[in-house]
Amino acid sequence: MRTYLWLDIFFSFLLGLAGCQKSEEEANVVPTQQVAPTKTLVTPMIQEASGIADSKTVPGHLWVQEDSGNPAQLYLLAHTGAVLKKISIKGAENRDWEDMALSGDRLYLADIGDNSKTAREYFIYHFKEPSAATETIRNVSVIRYQYPDGFHDAEAFLVDPKTKDILIFTKTDTLSRLYKLTYPYASTSLTTAKLVGNLPHPYVVSAALSPNGKEAIIKTYGALYRYAQKANESLEEYLLKDFTTLPYTIEPQGESVTFAAADSGYFTLSEKGLASAVQLYFYKR
Repeated sequence: MRTYLWLDIFFSFLLGLAGCQKSEEEANVVPTQQVAPTKTLVTPMIQEASGIADSKTVPGHLWVQEDSGNPAQLYLLAHTGAVLKKISIKGAENRDWEDMALSGDRLYLADIGDNSKTAREYFIYHFKEPSAATETIRNVSVIRYQYPDGFHDAEAFLVDPKTKDILIFTKTDTLSRLYKLTYPYASTSLTTAKLVGNLPHPYVVSAALSPNGKEAIIKTYGALYRYAQKANESLEEYLLKDFTTLPYTIEPQGESVTFAAADSGYFTLSEKGLASAVQLYFYKR
């Protein structure tokens, strides 16, 4: 995650620009309006945000997770930047949490990071989205999986709202690979993910799906890529096709993106990195 971070950013940015030029010539997708984001100071500071989701149970707030070495907990962050509370997650371990998704009424936390590429298995926790009054999340399910071809460091995933299949994006392969966990998930055994394709860019660090499931954002350190459904394509199908770019302000160590629950735009949030403060960005449509 932090190893060669600035090198990651540099190459991600250059490769992203190259990929964008080609895609904008080929794709027939209209990008989101090019507008400047609003920037809001996060207080008190969340040091290592690695995943965010805009809440349905607490409108006007985001769920935030931190990555490895931090407690197994969620932050409830207001759109105003105020951190309201922490909610512990009983029975979960934060080995290397790297992304979050809210699908239906369930929140998914992905323990899929593997910088050293030594993990024998990876985990995705899921549970009913809590309310603002929740102090501890107790009824937690876990999906355990492995890859068919060895170890991979991953920092992004999506949950298909129609099929409930989980799509996982690797980070440090030459081009990010896309793997699938097919629903229904095994509850007691280790599942093997299936390779379904490659993206044309590396260093994918977060992903988000629009409320209607017809748009996806794939985030690298240097760019945001927008994928859009055509006709009745599945999520898996349109993620392997054309894309356009979205407005993005480079962050110190930006590893989080989510659509607004009202589909009014999208948020990004960074780890502190070398910055003196953490800012929440919102890009309005």
